[in-house]
Amino acid sequence: MAAEMEAKGFEHMGLDGRLLRAVAELGWAVPTAIQARAIPLAMEGRDLLARARTGSGKTGAYGLPVLHKLLGIKEASPAVPQAVRALVLVPSAELARQVGQTLRRLAAFCARQLRVAELCGHSDLADQRPVLMEQPDIVVGTPGRVLAHVAGHSLALRPWLEVLVLDEADLLLSFGFGDDIRALLCHLPKIYQALLVSATLNPELEALQELVLHNPVHVLPPEPRLPGSSQLQQFQLCCATEEDKFLLLAALLKLRLLRGRALLFVGSLARAFRVKLFLEQFGIAACALNPQLPARSRCHVIAQFNRGLYDYIVATDEEGPAEPPRHRPRKGGTARKGDKKGDKKGDKKGQSPQCPQDPEFGVSRGIDFQNVAAVINFDVPSSVETYIHRVGRTARGDSPGTALTLALPDELEGLRRIEDTLAAENGQSMLQPYEFRMEEIETLRYRCRDAMRAVTKQAVREARLRELRQELLNSEKLKVYFEDNPRDLQALRHDRPLHPANVQPHLGHVPEYLVPPSLRGIADPNPKKRKGPRGAGARHGGKKPRGSGNPLQSFRFTRRGNKRGAKGTP
Repeated sequence: MAAEMEAKGFEHMGLDGRLLRAVAELGWAVPTAIQARAIPLAMEGRDLLARARTGSGKTGAYGLPVLHKLLGIKEASPAVPQAVRALVLVPSAELARQVGQTLRRLAAFCARQLRVAELCGHSDLADQRPVLMEQPDIVVGTPGRVLAHVAGHSLALRPWLEVLVLDEADLLLSFGFGDDIRALLCHLPKIYQALLVSATLNPELEALQELVLHNPVHVLPPEPRLPGSSQLQQFQLCCATEEDKFLLLAALLKLRLLRGRALLFVGSLARAFRVKLFLEQFGIAACALNPQLPARSRCHVIAQFNRGLYDYIVATDEEGPAEPPRHRPRKGGTARKGDKKGDKKGDKKGQSPQCPQDPEFGVSRGIDFQNVAAVINFDVPSSVETYIHRVGRTARGDSPGTALTLALPDELEGLRRIEDTLAAENGQSMLQPYEFRMEEIETLRYRCRDAMRAVTKQAVREARLRELRQELLNSEKLKVYFEDNPRDLQALRHDRPLHPANVQPHLGHVPEYLVPPSLRGIADPNPKKRKGPRGAGARHGGKKPRGSGNPLQSFRFTRRGNKRGAKGTP
């Protein structure tokens, strides 16, 4: 049935005509696998536990049935009071904006009937209260921010809430929102429909499922966890030494052989700062996404990346000790029809517990990086799940993407496990060898060594301290404290100066004689300075860069009939 629905299209699902017009306006010709299976079941009022990878159309999979249901309620009872009837919980402010924007597009032809509001951490609670006073039909936000409004009596979810959606449920837990979600359940009505969507289904979700879902239908479409090779090209390269890794990275970025924006993933936060400082030695602007900083600061970095202020972000998979939900019996959670004890027990909970503030988390998934052309695994991921989450940040929707994994000899075993798992899931090898002649960039090796020597352990430590100090000085939460304790502020400002690394100016300029002869036709080591952020293609005056759409295929070229250098495909 789902396959037939996927082939036929949205018009055979019984959706409201206004929603169908919006779907057509968005260019959604046929439903994706998750949409074909989830939408009919959700329209029947069933609770769903759905697995859907990033970019698979999961927002439409729950958004369309939610909008259809709310339109039906309003048309069936025109005098029904205006109230918040759907709540969508997401793990980050960036995702809240993305989901809210998608829902508004789907409701474009019924915007007078349905209103959507996002509760993002960037805005103060007081600024968001006027929006909630208008009683939007759908609220999208993080559990912590939603719970704060509920506790402040500016948001009421009982008795009118009809649908609860937990988007990226696994990330909601790993980001430390487990306690907030449990506290929110105490403020929901006894009966509502729940939709839980997650990219991975792991044992940690079981307790949350028992609390939120009632006789759920499992929606597990048989789709690969990553796009096919026609959309996502995955390469691997074995580097003999650690120095070779850094040398290759410097060649890729400094010679501008890598086209477009890229995410660089490493194994630890200290290593992320080391790579960032290494790139700064060559005059390459990059930022390290520090999971120790508050969510507002992290989202600000992502916003700068999306606006084009940075082309490269160095990220890590490190996570803090986010406590998973405790296993509790069904009656202790949100009640359903015939479950009378749940609401009473929830009322005894009293003040909602606060989750650990800004716990560490990785950024493989959960934040909306836009226009990512390539993902570079500078360190081999620890598991196939981590690899999928990292690489899933490129080749979003219908856009092409490229992934390159660099492996040292002692990392090959882990890479082989990832390769074998992906091959078993897709019926063919997904990681192709990325052939590269290191001798072509030997002229850059001594500069690479100079840069690596400059980035000492002390330099990395001081870079981290400088960032934390700056965060303290800019913290809104500490402003009142510093007003009452000005000496502490002065001590922080006049603490000993920190010098993360001595930048050597000569490394930022690469003379032509150091550029490998075979790469001089495409390398651009000393581009002219630009003014302001740029969008995709702005570096090339809006024109598509030379070569194919694959950013790493800039290495493949022919010089006087002979292939030299590296090749983007085997």
